[in-house]
Amino acid sequence: MMPAGPTNRSDGVQRHRLVHAVSRRRGRLGVLRHIGPGLITGAADDDPSGIGTYSQLGAQFRFAMLWTVPVSLPLGSMVASLQLVIPIPFVPLLITITAVLIVLEVFVQYHQYARLLRFLTLSLFAYIAVLAVVHVDWAAVARNLAIPHISASKDYLAGLVAIFGTTISPYLMFWQCSEEVEERADRPRPVRRVTPAQIFGMRIDVIVGMATAVAIMFSILVVSASTLGAHGITNIGSADQAAQALRPLAGNLAGLLFAVGIVGTGALAVPVLAGSTGYALAEVFAWNEGLAKSFHQARGFYIVIIGSMFVGLLMNVVGLNPIRALLYAAFLNGLTAPPLIFLMLLLGNNKRAVHRYRSGWLSNSLVGLACLLMTALPLAYVIVK
Repeated sequence: MMPAGPTNRSDGVQRHRLVHAVSRRRGRLGVLRHIGPGLITGAADDDPSGIGTYSQLGAQFRFAMLWTVPVSLPLGSMVASLQLVIPIPFVPLLITITAVLIVLEVFVQYHQYARLLRFLTLSLFAYIAVLAVVHVDWAAVARNLAIPHISASKDYLAGLVAIFGTTISPYLMFWQCSEEVEERADRPRPVRRVTPAQIFGMRIDVIVGMATAVAIMFSILVVSASTLGAHGITNIGSADQAAQALRPLAGNLAGLLFAVGIVGTGALAVPVLAGSTGYALAEVFAWNEGLAKSFHQARGFYIVIIGSMFVGLLMNVVGLNPIRALLYAAFLNGLTAPPLIFLMLLLGNNKRAVHRYRSGWLSNSLVGLACLLMTALPLAYVIVK
């Protein structure tokens, strides 16, 4: 999601003043302290759905989908990953994890335990480290990054819809907007109007979060293509197979490293996914909402979250292949995202809604391109036989 910004002629001077003001007010780490919802959203973007989708498509199509990088069902995969290191039957482990997540979501403020969970997601940077120890055809990587490769096969088009769906997930749009509002409400002094400094802080937050998500996406695609795909593994059927991409770096600990990454991002993303459903329905029915509120203060909001987790629990009990289920979920995300992106584009340019902080030409161009591309891909999938 590209942040809106002022569109007057003094943008460069104003940006310099904002950096100086933030640094003077908050010390050398002033800019870093702005990082919050955007970073969590970026980490949640590389959720189990993203890891599963990128691993499968990297192994299946190798470098052919790398051009999507610049344009750019968690519970089951968490359990499948934990089974790599904990010999507990699937269903009891699934129920235990669901119960723990519900307790954390309802009785502990999300911001409190999210700070700890962020450290678990650091294991995802292992994919970046693997790039240094495996043989990568960097000429092919550069070629596929610069020149879009389009195939008229249904599998390839479905993969493109899925990769955009898991990268530009609709639920993350609801989540980030809601969390920005909650963070403002949590401040000691209520914010009456948005200042240029706050817009600048939001911009830094979003850029850091999305840059992190895209870097990890790129690494997973390249590593999976260079390890799994290069050895003929084009259909990932289990978390154990997906973990093999990390074996060149971690050896026998590949399963543990993969499990830690999936559990960390999953524990971040499941509340985000369920919470965004709660936010959306609460807006529709005018319920009290917010993770800062107690269960008694926002009963309907939390009931929706608990219900969403139970739906995820039931879907995994039926025995779906977790990696394939994540791919299908990403495909559905790709189908539902274009209308929301279009509405976001309209709102970002509505002077009555955002006043002088309308989206700039670069933001409009990239968001418009994403909207057109994500609208065209499902149509192409239907047309191609």
